[in-house]
Amino acid sequence: MAFQQQVNVEPALGVAGDFASMNPTANTLAGEGALVAGAGGVTVGKFGWIQADGQTVLNAPPSGSTAAPDGFVHRDLTAQIDNFYDEAGMVVPEGFMVSLYQAGDFFADASTAATRGQKIFASTTDGSVSTGAAGAKVAGSVETKFYAANACAAGELVKISTWDHS
Repeated sequence: MAFQQQVNVEPALGVAGDFASMNPTANTLAGEGALVAGAGGVTVGKFGWIQADGQTVLNAPPSGSTAAPDGFVHRDLTAQIDNFYDEAGMVVPEGFMVSLYQAGDFFADASTAATRGQKIFASTTDGSVSTGAAGAKVAGSVETKFYAANACAAGELVKISTWDHS
C-alpha cells in the first residue's frame, strides 16, 4: 500500500457507480437468485449484460450478441479488495450479487470527452462508458438509454442519466 500523497480541501464529487442524484431509479428485474457476477467478476461503474443462463452478469454481452446492456452496475459496496496489497477494489467477485439499474442518474468514468446531452455508449469488451451523438456508430460499443448530464474531459467522472436529456 502506498503512502498517502495528497489531501483534498473538498471531498470528491463521487465515485464511479454512485448515484448522482435523488431522481427515481429502476432496477433490472430478475428471478430469485439471479444477477450474480459471472466468471472473473463484474466491475462496478460500468455497464453489464445478463448472460444466456439468465442469472450471471458480465461487463460484456453474451457471445454473438449486439444488444444494448441490461443495466448499469451500481456501487452498492459488494466489490471487494482481493489482493492484500491493493488500496481499493471495484470488482464484484464471481457468485456475489450484482445490482443492475435500467434507469437513474449515476457517476461513471468517461473514456472520451463528454458534452451535456450526448448519448452514452457501452463498450462491448468491458462495459466502459464513452460518448457520441445519438444514432452514431462508436467502434466496439453499443448505444444505451443514458445521456451525459455534464461536460467532462476523457478520464473524468461524467454523470449519466436516463432523466436528463438536454
